[in-house]
Amino acid sequence: MTYSSTNVEQNRLGRAHFTALLSMIMALGALAIDMMLPAFDDMRTHFGLPADSTQVAQVVTAFLVGMAVAQAFYGPLADRFGRKPVLYAGFVIYGLGALGSLLAPTLELVLVSRFIWGIGAASPRVVAVSIVRDTYAGDEMAKAMSFIMAVFIMVPVVAPTVGAGLILVFPWQSVFAAGLVFVLVVAIWARVLPETLDPQNRLPIDRRAIAAATKEVLTNRQTFGYMMAMTMTFGVFSSYLASSERIFGEIYEKPDQFPFIFGALAATMGVAILMNASIVERVGAKRMVHLALATYVAVALGFWAIAAAAGGRPSFPIFMVGMMAMLSLHAILIPNFNSIAMLPMGHIAGTASAVIGTISLAGGAFLGSIIDRQFTDTVSPLVVSFVLFGIVAQGFIAWAERGKLFSRRTESPGSP
Repeated sequence: MTYSSTNVEQNRLGRAHFTALLSMIMALGALAIDMMLPAFDDMRTHFGLPADSTQVAQVVTAFLVGMAVAQAFYGPLADRFGRKPVLYAGFVIYGLGALGSLLAPTLELVLVSRFIWGIGAASPRVVAVSIVRDTYAGDEMAKAMSFIMAVFIMVPVVAPTVGAGLILVFPWQSVFAAGLVFVLVVAIWARVLPETLDPQNRLPIDRRAIAAATKEVLTNRQTFGYMMAMTMTFGVFSSYLASSERIFGEIYEKPDQFPFIFGALAATMGVAILMNASIVERVGAKRMVHLALATYVAVALGFWAIAAAAGGRPSFPIFMVGMMAMLSLHAILIPNFNSIAMLPMGHIAGTASAVIGTISLAGGAFLGSIIDRQFTDTVSPLVVSFVLFGIVAQGFIAWAERGKLFSRRTESPGSP
């Protein structure tokens, strides 16, 4: 275990407090997506869109694109100036994006503001992952990320319900105001966070140095393979986020129950992540990922067969069971993909986190938007995507490990 007593305990920050704070920092991105979802119907009405319009889903896509693009800049800045200054710069931009979304008179301006909001949300994500890598290594990093992600994933459990509650009392724009309040609270709390960047690891803001660090990330076999696998799985997950309101509201005709259904699925993911933390400790992150990914593809194939037999509209209970299984596996795979990809990159953690985050988020958002455009009145596009993207992810992992799967070894630096 490489938990840094110098950086944390001397700042009077215990491990539980440290984990909770990083979880809330990471949760800023999830909150900015999940609290919006119950407002989609009101947004369609407010902006004069048809009841079945998918245009409002662009508020998710615009946010994810902004978040993906900005990470490329935050990483080198965090490696040069430290984690906290870059974190607070992101907080400010996040707040400005939330305020702009709140005041925007047109959908186009909402989308612009959401893009800015995503730019702000990129900083907390890059910095949080960098801090974890500064503080942990190996299976301990995977375990720590699991605990952080478990708390982080609880946000989608409550966020849609909170959003729906706000809309019952206030105008639908109140979901944007809540984002502004949340970032203010987290910014005040984060004042106790220690600076974890080792002065010896500070990198100059130099194009050649940044290019060299980026090249190292992209040419490291382990990092690149696991990053691309994460991109595949995030593509399907981002499509689920953008289309979930339509799936449950229109295909299954349960619009009023959407916040509770969405929250129940998110709670399932939280449980899976908590279980993952203990399993990683026993079997290792790599073996856990390889087993989970093989299970993912097998379950997805079964889900596809059932959905196809039902004409793309399996019964609601069967669909929920299938989604619980798939999302639980997503919850195991995504944080472990990220942890293993970061393992060889401790000396350039900020830049590596930025490159990995940019490619996985931008690529995932792009792939998710392709899936979204296939939706009609069935769940087939989502279910088929589980299968296809899972198989591609498995191919990347097999390539990264040179075909040697199911090894317990996690400390491998990965070779170019």
